[in-house]
Amino acid sequence: MARSNRQQFKRLERSLITAEDPKSPVAEQYRTIRTNIQFSFVDQPLRSFIVTSTGSGEGKSTTAANLAVVFAQQGKKTLLIDADLRKPTVHYTFRLNNYMGLTNVLTGSAPLLPTCQETEIDHLSILTSGPIPPNPAELLSSNAMAQCLKQLYETFDLVIFDTPPVLAVTDAQVLANQCDGTVLVIESGRTEIEAAVKAKELLEAANAKLLGVVLNKRKHRDGGYYYYYQYK
Repeated sequence: MARSNRQQFKRLERSLITAEDPKSPVAEQYRTIRTNIQFSFVDQPLRSFIVTSTGSGEGKSTTAANLAVVFAQQGKKTLLIDADLRKPTVHYTFRLNNYMGLTNVLTGSAPLLPTCQETEIDHLSILTSGPIPPNPAELLSSNAMAQCLKQLYETFDLVIFDTPPVLAVTDAQVLANQCDGTVLVIESGRTEIEAAVKAKELLEAANAKLLGVVLNKRKHRDGGYYYYYQYK
């Protein structure tokens, strides 16, 4: 394995801090985010939500993966779906193969539940993206996607989608309309206010329920990084 690939692989491994170092301050922040999300659904069950961002590289995939872990650690049967059908990364993070995944299911070339892969983390399964298709938005808005959700609700307590950035393509809006909630990730010192406002407007136009915003990579006084969650 080339040195650059090894470095990338190690970086992706480290992104699962909730599994590797569950007592760390950052892992505790993810548990706080989990609690706040649950507070948004006191009177009704939380079945699904998407995690998106304004642009690329702001930490939405890392956030989605770690949230999936902390929900699974709570005992919820959780499925994380890599719905970023343009630049998928979930299979790298969890060290899984990506020969078959969501695109195969939506096109009818693979069964849904057998394509979901179990992980080393109790109660957590993954549905990888599968091969990158030419029409991601159309697949995600298809009747097949709606039928998949219905079937998944019968098997899993919670379904979490890692989606593309909301300002880049319409995929996140399409799924936000179908799910119970949306978490928006922004990066401290990088995401522009105008971009965050625009992302919020696009999600609301899609009738998304915005659960809150995760402020990522904000410097803490001890020099480390942490995540901050603001809910509506």
